[in-house]
Amino acid sequence: MRITLLDTYYPRFLAAHYAAHPELADQPFTDQRQSILDQVFGTSDFYSRHLLAMGHDAQDLVVNCLPLQKTWAKAHDVSYSALALKLPQRLLRLPLIGPWLSALPGLVEIAMAQIKATRPDILYCQDLWFLPPQQLAELRPFVKLIVGQIASPLPPKAYLDGYDLILTSFPHLVPRLRTMGIASEYFRIGFDTRVLELLGKTEQDIPASFVGGISRHHGKALPMLEYLAQNTPIEFFGYGADSLSRSSPVAARHRGEVWGMAMYRALARSRVTLNRHINVAENNANNMRLYEATGVGTLLITDRKDNLGELFEVGKEVVAYSTPAEAAELIRYYIDHPDEAREIARAGQARTLREHTYQRRMEELVPVLEQYLAKGRQ
Repeated sequence: MRITLLDTYYPRFLAAHYAAHPELADQPFTDQRQSILDQVFGTSDFYSRHLLAMGHDAQDLVVNCLPLQKTWAKAHDVSYSALALKLPQRLLRLPLIGPWLSALPGLVEIAMAQIKATRPDILYCQDLWFLPPQQLAELRPFVKLIVGQIASPLPPKAYLDGYDLILTSFPHLVPRLRTMGIASEYFRIGFDTRVLELLGKTEQDIPASFVGGISRHHGKALPMLEYLAQNTPIEFFGYGADSLSRSSPVAARHRGEVWGMAMYRALARSRVTLNRHINVAENNANNMRLYEATGVGTLLITDRKDNLGELFEVGKEVVAYSTPAEAAELIRYYIDHPDEAREIARAGQARTLREHTYQRRMEELVPVLEQYLAKGRQ
């Protein structure tokens, strides 16, 4: 199969990467893209690399990266609405991709040209906001199957109707989408073992951490994080610190943004790390931190969810809490009992490397794609 994987990256990460490598914007498209993928941000090339190894033709498009996309357009003599690409600086400070991208026709026009040029069997969209309904309809003659993947709040139904299949790591979204008349399947995320090769040996010199964002999607988490900051030695990494008041106890412990390998390194340096799901997860465990933390060999203390036991053995491979007080108690206990913490962390890592790698996920994904591709042909 020919598979084009469309994704959007946090603008703050992209801006920081190009600022650190000012010569990068003048390099060829493939060199720029590889430089971005080498940072292992998000799912990086975790899909395409394994799909290629399985014999499929897979390529990544980071469609909201301005210098990357402008380089491709110039090389292929593609015209676009240049004025739309003059982003206000305030947008570069936004940590989350959202519907504002649909107002940037220049980016959409370049991505459309890329997809039409490659004519993939499958267009696999990691951001369901990026291509508006009219553009999805326009791509129909050039793409056999349009697939979306989501683990965040759903866009309006008009955006969803343009997909032949929507995959989600939220078990509760599958029946809801099907009720809306949209084909949907449960598909978990995972961990890529290449991260361990890049990490090398890491000393665990951070007693406890929270690595993640603080945003409107994490609204219910802030009071708990502030409680933990007052009652444990936890340190905080990620975006959103600029939204905190100076009096917040989290602000005093916040170590700044970490992206890609810096994020994995913060996790690997932690003896224990706390996980908290966003509100839309409801009572289901699904997020990337489950696999990232266990994958690098850190003890994961995560919020208790109905399906957590399907992913990990609670108490033996990960530890779960139900209240801020219980989370604080677990953090303090496992800091004081490092041998027990290491034993659970080793078991959690073994489970992830056995069952939750992206190699395994691609082996699960390909039959689903083949099934729906065959349905489309029929």
